[in-house]
Amino acid sequence: MGYYEIHKSDKETPQPWYFVLRAGNHEIIAVSEMYASKQGALNGIASVRQNAPTETVYDRS
Repeated sequence: MGYYEIHKSDKETPQPWYFVLRAGNHEIIAVSEMYASKQGALNGIASVRQNAPTETVYDRS
């Protein structure tokens, strides 16, 4: 089962918060954009949880 980690950057930036989605084997699946607040990162996680199961994936490689 995958899981999310919330991180705060050590760098001085107006948007220091981000989240990482990890697979059950602890490998990184995705890293989010940067957010101004921890609540913003939590809202980003909620959006991924809500939208990911229904979204189409387009391989543009």
